[in-house]
Amino acid sequence: MYHVYTEKNYSEITRTLIGDYTDYDEAMDAAEKAIEGKEGLNYVVEETDGHFNSYGELVAEVVAKS
Repeated sequence: MYHVYTEKNYSEITRTLIGDYTDYDEAMDAAEKAIEGKEGLNYVVEETDGHFNSYGELVAEVVAKS
């Protein structure tokens, strides 16, 4: 599963979820469309396999970032 987020000026505080995708290419298309024409907005694509850490948080790995 891929999670696509946008954020302003590389700040995690401003991170907004765009959507969840099962296909990497669909996730990348959505990420690029989300920031198209918007200055100061970046995307982050994270991949997760459904595992949780000892704190109950979903383990995710960043696979793409603008």
